[in-house]
Amino acid sequence: MEAEQQKQQRPRQRPRRKGQKRKLEDEASAATAAAASSLGSAGADDDNEEEDGSAGTPEICRHSHAALAREVRAQVDVLIRCASSWRHADRAAAKRATHVLAELAKNEEVVNMIVEGGAVAALVCHLEEPAVAAQTQEEQQLRPFELEPEHQQFIVDAGALPPLVKLLKRQRSTTNSRMVNSVIKRAADAITNLAHENSNIKTRVRMEGGIPPLVELLESQDLKVQRAAAGALRTLAFKNDENKTQIVQCNALPTLILMLRSEDAAIHYEAVGVIGNLVHSSPNIKKEVLNAGALQPVIGLLSSCCTESQREAALLLGQFASADSDCKVHIVQRGAVRPLIEMLQSADVQLREMSAFALGRLAQDTHNQAGIAYNGGLVPLFKLLDSKNGSLQHNAAFALYGVADNEDYVSDFIKVGGVQKLQDGEFIVQATKDCVAKTLKRLEEKINGRVLKHLLYLMRVGEQSVQRRVALALAHLCAPEDQRAIFIDNNGLDLLLDLLISMSPKHQQDGSAALYKLANKAAALSPMDAAPPSPTPQVYLGEQYVNSSTLSDVTFLVEELLCLLLRMHFVQCLMAGIGKRMQETLKFQISDGRSLNS
Repeated sequence: MEAEQQKQQRPRQRPRRKGQKRKLEDEASAATAAAASSLGSAGADDDNEEEDGSAGTPEICRHSHAALAREVRAQVDVLIRCASSWRHADRAAAKRATHVLAELAKNEEVVNMIVEGGAVAALVCHLEEPAVAAQTQEEQQLRPFELEPEHQQFIVDAGALPPLVKLLKRQRSTTNSRMVNSVIKRAADAITNLAHENSNIKTRVRMEGGIPPLVELLESQDLKVQRAAAGALRTLAFKNDENKTQIVQCNALPTLILMLRSEDAAIHYEAVGVIGNLVHSSPNIKKEVLNAGALQPVIGLLSSCCTESQREAALLLGQFASADSDCKVHIVQRGAVRPLIEMLQSADVQLREMSAFALGRLAQDTHNQAGIAYNGGLVPLFKLLDSKNGSLQHNAAFALYGVADNEDYVSDFIKVGGVQKLQDGEFIVQATKDCVAKTLKRLEEKINGRVLKHLLYLMRVGEQSVQRRVALALAHLCAPEDQRAIFIDNNGLDLLLDLLISMSPKHQQDGSAALYKLANKAAALSPMDAAPPSPTPQVYLGEQYVNSSTLSDVTFLVEELLCLLLRMHFVQCLMAGIGKRMQETLKFQISDGRSLNS
């Protein structure tokens, strides 16, 4: 609307300025092409080797370097000469020179030449307005200013920050024109680039008074200015506690929270980024942000069309969830769980990682654990354990550790094959391995009382796959004193033995491991019933006696099975009747003709 009003107010000037802009760009492009032609032609000569393998002559390389140096110096001279002038022609020349240097700087080999040629100091001069004399009507018109920041510290040491901060304040004293907004946006972007990952410059921006005007610009009517100001504040707030404090003291939070609800993805992405950096490692600011009403709009961003905003929102919710248990519950009550679970299945690795991180924090509350499991979070979390990304894998394992604490969903944990997934997983970092071990221990502690009764019920009436998973899990996790009830009274042993005759190698392996674990528990429970040790040392048979159709009476399909069967046959640890059942069950015929007879 504002742009349309300006167009109506200046119907004659608009076409002229547009033509002038095109003219400047064409002239800059031509100058750039001319400046680069010497480098290009010289480069071609350099690459044009003779048949004997000799390269271009050093004289050509020196000529190329000298030509570029002269061109850089010529543009720098224009910038210096026009720095104190308001004349339209001088401003146009300065703009054209800036474009030429910017294009040349796209070649990394030329950047040092531009810096050594004095371009930084010349550009910094153009951040200051020329001295005001008796201006003509043409000179009273607003002029654009340009900055192409390169070497951060060098530019700051050349005095760039004070004029940049001064440019941020131009909106206070001028009309909200498109040209002024463009200048302000570029100044904010320059501060962002200068302060990026540079702690000293972040502090210097604050000392120069740059934060208050940036906070004011969050309320600019120009969306690009808003975005640029938020981007600068985001950079300044990152790992700088003094900057965080001043941003909050300047009352930035209400405006930032309003920006979270913007329909412009670029706006709410920068806003959630600022808030995320403010609350990071700052409990007091975290409370202020929550009190200011940030929770619901952040949850709303989980459903944004912008994956970057979704990622930042998930990270922020994870940070909120560490504050106190009430906040954890509120996040779930306000609808965060379902979109977070949907994000677990995203193609974006970072999005999956951040959603798993948030769910892991939320899963430290009993009611949230139930909500995560009820909304289908278990299966996608288990799938993430297969990831080759260590952080993603660990976040998923930590979330599962939380859910495993809820007795109501231990059975669901086992039904989906969670125990086998934890046992078979290949985990990258030691912290994940420790977390998985604690999860299995937590599940083991839960298998008693009503949890055990529910599992026994599933082992009787559930689908075959569920019955097998329950039997396998109980073999590893049940208490020794519960073995009779599980494996004799409720046919758990039959389920495990059935796995041994399955055509699936994985089933055979799982069944063998479960029976071996069961035998170890039984031996520990009833040492008095164990068979006496052999009076003679072990006898080692040669290879010709093993699995031989003529020299052996027994054929073994699995190496560990011999030890298992001997222990199960002689120890008699699984209460009365187990030996007879084993003898009846272990007589079977494999479909490919191989037999196992005990």
